[in-house]
Amino acid sequence: MKQIHPTAVIDPSAEIGSGTSIGAYCVIGAGVTLGENCILHNHVTIAGPTKIGAHNEFYPYACIGERTQDLKYIEEPTFLEIGKHNCFREFVTVNRATTPHGKTHIGNHGNFLAYTHIAHDCSVGNHVIFSNNGTLAGHVSVEDHVVIGGLSAIHQFCRIGEHAIIGGCTKIVQDVPSFMIADGNPAQVRGINQIGLERRGMSAIDMKDLRDAYKIIYRGSLNTTQALEILEKRYEHSLLVGALREFISKSKRGIVR
Repeated sequence: MKQIHPTAVIDPSAEIGSGTSIGAYCVIGAGVTLGENCILHNHVTIAGPTKIGAHNEFYPYACIGERTQDLKYIEEPTFLEIGKHNCFREFVTVNRATTPHGKTHIGNHGNFLAYTHIAHDCSVGNHVIFSNNGTLAGHVSVEDHVVIGGLSAIHQFCRIGEHAIIGGCTKIVQDVPSFMIADGNPAQVRGINQIGLERRGMSAIDMKDLRDAYKIIYRGSLNTTQALEILEKRYEHSLLVGALREFISKSKRGIVR
């Protein structure tokens, strides 16, 4: 059964899943689909078109699915999709895409702390953590198991690779390769995300390969193309180094040095 507070305002076209709880003074707009067993604490706003999966929790004053802040937007129908088992804390904002051809997408099992902002056309993976005031500009891609520190800002069209960690108060204007730690203003790659990788069960051999790859890319005298060629020849056995090499080879903005 759904539990809906009498002060909540829900558009007749909104679809509310079974077991979902909607608290006082929440506003659910047209074109919103809420999955089963979601929890909306008081004063949550969800605008549409937005599709939200099951078991998501929204804390007071979260504002989800409002129109993009991109000035190119001209009132087209645009879209936001959110997966399952995410937590959106107080004052989190997530915007829909700018055009009908794209969408803003958030995966599963994310933890978005207070004042996080996810702008239009972003793609956010699974098992991510955004600390307070972590901010994505438009068209940013964040892969699985990424941690973004508080008060950090990521420039438009940047990519953050899987298992990377961004330090607090960090300015990101280029891609952060998978498995790395980036910190500072301007950001620098400091090493591999060893603690995070250990917690996720990476083997000692995989960790050694990634440390060696980091030294080749960041501590040697080679340019990026030369470093990738060495990684391809020397570490063809390593899936993680292969993933790192592929991420860097696809970079359009260049990588954080």
